[in-house]
Amino acid sequence: MVQLLREMGIANRVDIRNVSIRRMGGAGAVDPANPHPEGKVPYLVDGDTQVRERGAIILYLTDLFPESDLGRPVGHPQRGAYLSWLFYYQGVVEAVVAIRFAGVESPVFHDSFRDYATMLTRIDEALQDRPWLLGDSPCAADLLIGGPFATFADMLPPMPPAMAAWVDRYRELPSTRRMDAEDAAG
Repeated sequence: MVQLLREMGIANRVDIRNVSIRRMGGAGAVDPANPHPEGKVPYLVDGDTQVRERGAIILYLTDLFPESDLGRPVGHPQRGAYLSWLFYYQGVVEAVVAIRFAGVESPVFHDSFRDYATMLTRIDEALQDRPWLLGDSPCAADLLIGGPFATFADMLPPMPPAMAAWVDRYRELPSTRRMDAEDAAG
């Protein structure tokens, strides 16, 4: 989310609070200072409004700050595609990658969420004739979906060509390079 806030040019307008969370494998712990009801991240508090889940937070922020051009406002011809990619991440990408990491094989998962190869093919198809999911410049959905593939590329099978080139472009975004440098610095 920090990367999105930076890309939107609003990071200085948001109070970012780091909290500890329980990680895969049992490391970490739930932080009592974390307002998320399940002790997870991210979580957005805007006055009396509270928003959880990445796609919902991204939609909220890009609708609240349309001048960032990272979202697609109501009435925009790409609004449906934008919403579809935001929800594809949580409804498909996140589930399929987690299932793959867990080593679970089940037709129930494949029929419900798709298999890993089908998911990669869908993303690759969308990138056949354009550099980003919605056109010539990145949108918030590119940041959301591209992140895990850039971060965990060495732990995942090779990506199809258009998708691999998209992940390379994602890695070259100034906000990605900054996040990588901060992570490397500890």
